[in-house]
Amino acid sequence: MTQSKKLSEIPVSVLDLVPVLAGHTPADSFRNSLELAQAAERLGYKRYWMAEHHNMVGIASSATAVLIGYIAGGTSTIRVGSGGIMLPNHAPLVVAEQFGTLASLYPNRIDLGLGRAPGSDQLTAMALRRSLTGSVNDFPDNVEELRTYLSNDNSTSPVRAIPGEGLNVPLYILGSSTFGAQLAGLMGLPYAFASHFAPTYLQAALQVYRENFRPSESLKEPYAMVALNAIVADTEQEAHRLATSLYASFINVIRGKSQPLQPPVDNMDDIWDANEAYAVQQMLRYSFVGNPEQVKESLQSFVDSTQADELIISSHIYDQAARVRSYELIAELKQEPASVTI
Repeated sequence: MTQSKKLSEIPVSVLDLVPVLAGHTPADSFRNSLELAQAAERLGYKRYWMAEHHNMVGIASSATAVLIGYIAGGTSTIRVGSGGIMLPNHAPLVVAEQFGTLASLYPNRIDLGLGRAPGSDQLTAMALRRSLTGSVNDFPDNVEELRTYLSNDNSTSPVRAIPGEGLNVPLYILGSSTFGAQLAGLMGLPYAFASHFAPTYLQAALQVYRENFRPSESLKEPYAMVALNAIVADTEQEAHRLATSLYASFINVIRGKSQPLQPPVDNMDDIWDANEAYAVQQMLRYSFVGNPEQVKESLQSFVDSTQADELIISSHIYDQAARVRSYELIAELKQEPASVTI
């Protein structure tokens, strides 16, 4: 019999996809993200990560490194990073230089989360890279190359990352399958699982990561971060209404449509059919929607089942005030000790 981790004792962080709202501009999204990051810092969140997506009308986080600089410059203590940089889209040297610059400007505050997915469709991936040959398969070697550029071990190389060299910017492996989990374990790096949209292999990936973990200079024990969706409001009814914007965005994914994040609706029945509703529910299996008491119970159960070392939470909400309020309520959930499950 083991004692569960308490929700009140583990770090909680923010994942921001930088949604573009219907009727608004990407510039509005950037200002909303800065406001949310400042609130997250005030509320005690550990880190603020932004994703990388391309050619998506409803997501403005395409130039992730630029946005990290914007957010870090508008805050003072919270860690800011990528969740994540899709490494096949970039040369490792360029990433090392970008994040070396960020780490020089904002010491001890920058995280570099890395993924191997394109963050886009195949045509966009081709436009980004000019070639798709071997890009994904080279991910482990590219991570190692990047780590070398950021270390002190590259000073005699003819190719060096300046700035970047010797800064040892913390690396994190992101994934939604067992591939990234095994790689993170073997490299002795923290691992973040994307169960906020791809929940199927969560438990298997965590097991693979922990079983394959090898201590490294940067990490002596496994460190598993788990991403999820949480939408919290003062009433259950309002939370479920706010969540309809998230549901609609996933319907667009299923239909192959690209739209800005839509305002919430009172009833989804006019928007999705039964098959789409089922598909969305499966993709959003780890999405917790409700009033504070309901979500607190759900989050503690989630921690019990995953033994996560950190939660990273996305609240994909149309209304900015309601989005900030959701994170405020989540922060309040951690202020009181959660019950211990034996």
